[in-house]
Amino acid sequence: MVVRRRGRALEQAIFDATLEQLVASGYARLSMEAVATAAQTGKASLYRRWGSKEELVLDVLRTSLPPAGEPPDTGSLREDLLAVLERLRTAMTSRPGCAARAVISELDHERAAAFIGLVHQRILEPAHLLLLDVVGTAAARGEVRAEAATPMVLDLVPAMMMYRAKTGQGRFTEQEAVALVDEVLLPVLRA
Repeated sequence: MVVRRRGRALEQAIFDATLEQLVASGYARLSMEAVATAAQTGKASLYRRWGSKEELVLDVLRTSLPPAGEPPDTGSLREDLLAVLERLRTAMTSRPGCAARAVISELDHERAAAFIGLVHQRILEPAHLLLLDVVGTAAARGEVRAEAATPMVLDLVPAMMMYRAKTGQGRFTEQEAVALVDEVLLPVLRA
Protein backbone atom coordinates (compact mmCIF):
# COMPACT_ATOMS: atom_id res chain seq x y z
CA MET A 1 0.00 0.00 0.00
CA VAL A 2 1.38 3.43 -0.99
CA VAL A 3 1.37 6.07 1.72
CA ARG A 4 0.01 9.37 0.39
CA ARG A 5 1.89 12.33 1.82
CA ARG A 6 2.05 15.89 0.73
CA GLY A 7 3.89 19.06 1.62
CA ARG A 8 6.24 18.99 4.58
CA ALA A 9 5.58 15.30 5.43
CA LEU A 10 6.53 14.22 1.90
CA GLU A 11 9.56 16.51 1.86
CA GLN A 12 10.76 15.09 5.18
CA ALA A 13 10.35 11.51 3.89
CA ILE A 14 12.40 12.45 0.81
CA PHE A 15 15.08 14.13 2.93
CA ASP A 16 15.28 11.11 5.27
CA ALA A 17 15.52 8.73 2.31
CA THR A 18 18.23 10.86 0.69
CA LEU A 19 20.32 10.94 3.87
CA GLU A 20 19.95 7.18 4.30
CA GLN A 21 20.98 6.53 0.70
CA LEU A 22 24.00 8.86 0.97
CA VAL A 23 25.23 7.29 4.19
CA ALA A 24 24.63 3.73 2.99
CA SER A 25 25.72 3.97 -0.65
CA GLY A 26 27.45 7.30 -1.24
CA TYR A 27 26.80 10.07 -3.73
CA ALA A 28 27.83 8.18 -6.88
CA ARG A 29 25.30 5.41 -6.28
CA LEU A 30 22.53 7.76 -5.16
CA SER A 31 19.70 7.91 -7.69
CA MET A 32 16.44 9.78 -7.78
CA GLU A 33 14.71 6.45 -8.32
CA ALA A 34 16.24 4.91 -5.19
CA VAL A 35 15.29 7.98 -3.14
CA ALA A 36 11.74 7.89 -4.50
CA THR A 37 11.42 4.19 -3.71
CA ALA A 38 12.77 4.63 -0.17
CA ALA A 39 10.48 7.63 0.41
CA GLN A 40 7.53 5.68 -1.02
CA THR A 41 6.75 8.28 -3.65
CA GLY A 42 7.16 8.67 -7.38
CA LYS A 43 10.18 10.12 -9.17
CA ALA A 44 7.91 12.86 -10.53
CA SER A 45 7.49 14.17 -6.96
CA LEU A 46 11.23 14.60 -6.72
CA TYR A 47 11.70 16.17 -10.15
CA ARG A 48 8.91 18.69 -9.48
CA ARG A 49 10.98 20.03 -6.60
CA TRP A 50 14.57 19.36 -7.66
CA GLY A 51 15.92 19.21 -11.20
CA SER A 52 18.82 16.90 -10.36
CA LYS A 53 20.27 14.79 -7.59
CA GLU A 54 22.84 17.54 -6.95
CA GLU A 55 20.04 20.05 -6.26
CA LEU A 56 18.28 17.52 -4.02
CA VAL A 57 21.41 16.71 -2.02
CA LEU A 58 22.33 20.39 -1.63
CA ASP A 59 18.84 21.16 -0.34
CA VAL A 60 18.88 18.17 2.01
CA LEU A 61 22.26 19.12 3.48
CA ARG A 62 21.43 22.84 3.66
CA THR A 63 18.28 22.00 5.61
CA SER A 64 19.55 19.11 7.71
CA LEU A 65 23.03 20.05 8.92
CA PRO A 66 22.76 21.01 12.60
CA PRO A 67 23.33 24.66 13.59
CA ALA A 68 26.51 25.58 15.46
CA GLY A 69 24.67 27.09 18.42
CA GLU A 70 25.81 29.72 20.84
CA PRO A 71 29.46 29.84 21.95
CA PRO A 72 30.16 28.18 25.28
CA ASP A 73 31.50 30.26 28.16
CA THR A 74 32.64 27.99 30.97
CA GLY A 75 35.24 30.42 32.25
CA SER A 76 38.07 28.26 30.90
CA LEU A 77 39.52 28.35 27.39
CA ARG A 78 40.32 24.63 27.53
CA GLU A 79 36.79 23.67 28.54
CA ASP A 80 35.28 26.04 25.96
CA LEU A 81 37.44 24.55 23.20
CA LEU A 82 36.50 21.03 24.28
CA ALA A 83 32.81 22.02 24.23
CA VAL A 84 33.14 23.42 20.70
CA LEU A 85 34.95 20.28 19.51
CA GLU A 86 32.28 18.08 21.09
CA ARG A 87 29.59 20.00 19.18
CA LEU A 88 31.54 19.63 15.97
CA ARG A 89 32.10 15.91 16.64
CA THR A 90 28.38 15.47 17.22
CA ALA A 91 27.53 17.30 14.00
CA MET A 92 30.16 15.34 12.08
CA THR A 93 28.75 11.99 13.20
CA SER A 94 25.10 12.95 12.70
CA ARG A 95 23.37 11.48 9.64
CA PRO A 96 23.61 14.82 7.79
CA GLY A 97 27.28 15.14 8.80
CA CYS A 98 28.07 11.62 7.57
CA ALA A 99 26.19 12.34 4.35
CA ALA A 100 28.12 15.59 3.79
CA ARG A 101 31.44 13.80 4.36
CA ALA A 102 30.41 11.06 1.93
CA VAL A 103 29.65 13.60 -0.78
CA ILE A 104 32.80 15.65 -0.29
CA SER A 105 35.09 12.62 -0.13
CA GLU A 106 33.69 11.10 -3.34
CA LEU A 107 33.71 14.07 -5.65
CA ASP A 108 36.68 15.65 -7.36
CA HIS A 109 37.28 19.35 -6.71
CA GLU A 110 35.41 20.56 -9.80
CA ARG A 111 32.29 18.46 -9.22
CA ALA A 112 32.34 19.23 -5.49
CA ALA A 113 32.35 23.02 -5.91
CA ALA A 114 28.68 23.55 -4.97
CA PHE A 115 29.04 21.25 -1.98
CA ILE A 116 32.26 22.90 -0.86
CA GLY A 117 30.44 26.24 -0.83
CA LEU A 118 27.75 24.70 1.35
CA VAL A 119 30.35 23.20 3.70
CA HIS A 120 31.96 26.63 4.07
CA GLN A 121 28.61 28.28 4.75
CA ARG A 122 27.08 25.69 7.08
CA ILE A 123 30.12 24.10 8.77
CA LEU A 124 33.43 25.97 8.47
CA GLU A 125 32.25 29.57 8.93
CA PRO A 126 30.06 28.76 11.97
CA ALA A 127 32.94 26.73 13.48
CA HIS A 128 35.35 29.62 12.91
CA LEU A 129 32.91 32.07 14.50
CA LEU A 130 32.50 29.82 17.54
CA LEU A 131 36.26 29.48 17.89
CA LEU A 132 36.82 33.23 17.43
CA ASP A 133 34.24 33.99 20.09
CA VAL A 134 35.76 31.48 22.52
CA VAL A 135 39.27 32.82 21.95
CA GLY A 136 38.04 36.42 22.18
CA THR A 137 36.39 35.69 25.52
CA ALA A 138 39.55 33.94 26.75
CA ALA A 139 41.64 36.91 25.59
CA ALA A 140 39.39 39.25 27.58
CA ARG A 141 40.11 37.05 30.65
CA GLY A 142 43.85 37.30 29.90
CA GLU A 143 44.28 33.59 29.01
CA VAL A 144 45.54 34.11 25.44
CA ARG A 145 46.46 36.71 22.86
CA ALA A 146 43.42 37.52 20.68
CA GLU A 147 45.67 37.96 17.61
CA ALA A 148 46.77 34.32 17.92
CA ALA A 149 43.44 33.22 16.41
CA THR A 150 44.55 33.56 12.80
CA PRO A 151 42.63 31.93 9.91
CA MET A 152 45.32 29.22 9.75
CA VAL A 153 44.94 28.43 13.46
CA LEU A 154 41.15 28.32 13.13
CA ASP A 155 41.48 25.93 10.18
CA LEU A 156 43.40 23.49 12.38
CA VAL A 157 40.19 22.25 13.99
CA PRO A 158 38.12 21.31 10.93
CA ALA A 159 41.21 20.21 9.00
CA MET A 160 42.36 17.84 11.74
CA MET A 161 38.84 16.57 12.31
CA MET A 162 38.38 15.77 8.63
CA TYR A 163 41.84 14.22 8.34
CA ARG A 164 41.33 12.00 11.37
CA ALA A 165 37.82 11.05 10.21
CA LYS A 166 39.16 10.05 6.79
CA THR A 167 42.03 8.01 8.21
CA GLY A 168 40.26 6.61 11.27
CA GLN A 169 37.20 4.72 10.02
CA GLY A 170 35.11 7.89 9.79
CA ARG A 171 35.54 8.91 13.40
CA PHE A 172 37.18 11.73 15.29
CA THR A 173 37.30 10.46 18.85
CA GLU A 174 36.94 12.28 22.13
CA GLN A 175 40.56 11.41 22.93
CA GLU A 176 41.67 12.99 19.65
CA ALA A 177 39.64 16.11 20.50
CA VAL A 178 41.38 16.37 23.88
CA ALA A 179 44.79 15.89 22.23
CA LEU A 180 43.99 18.55 19.61
CA VAL A 181 43.11 21.04 22.34
CA ASP A 182 45.95 20.18 24.74
CA GLU A 183 48.78 19.46 22.29
CA VAL A 184 48.01 21.88 19.46
CA LEU A 185 45.47 24.62 20.09
CA LEU A 186 46.42 25.70 23.62
CA PRO A 187 50.17 25.84 22.89
CA VAL A 188 49.58 27.78 19.65
CA LEU A 189 47.10 30.22 21.21
CA ARG A 190 49.24 30.81 24.28
CA ALA A 191 52.57 31.19 22.45
